[in-house]
Amino acid sequence: MNIMSITDAAAVRIKEIIANTDRDVAGLRVGIENAGCAGVAYTVNYVDLPIPGDDFVEEKGVKIYVDPKATLFLLGTQMDFETSKLSSGFTFSNPNQVGACGCGESVQLEAADLTELAKIRAQQ
Repeated sequence: MNIMSITDAAAVRIKEIIANTDRDVAGLRVGIENAGCAGVAYTVNYVDLPIPGDDFVEEKGVKIYVDPKATLFLLGTQMDFETSKLSSGFTFSNPNQVGACGCGESVQLEAADLTELAKIRAQQ
């Protein structure tokens, strides 16, 4: 199990976003923050310089840095990019999600098993 994985659509969109910035960007940082009625929302931000302690995933030519405070909640998550008639954006298929608010703005997450995280880090 990887900390995170990304779909082809997410990789294409991340490459587009990075190519359209007006500064040097090392990749994207994925994390979570307190938000909404369910508890937390996913965050996606540019990474100018990686922060020591960030978990790191490089897949399909894309560099994703994972906020260490979020790692236990994102373990096994797949990041995708979806487009519909009314919206487009990154989506997250997260095995640690135990609930979501009705409006879709926030989710409820439980921490993953520390044993799995230790196995992943031992392989790196």
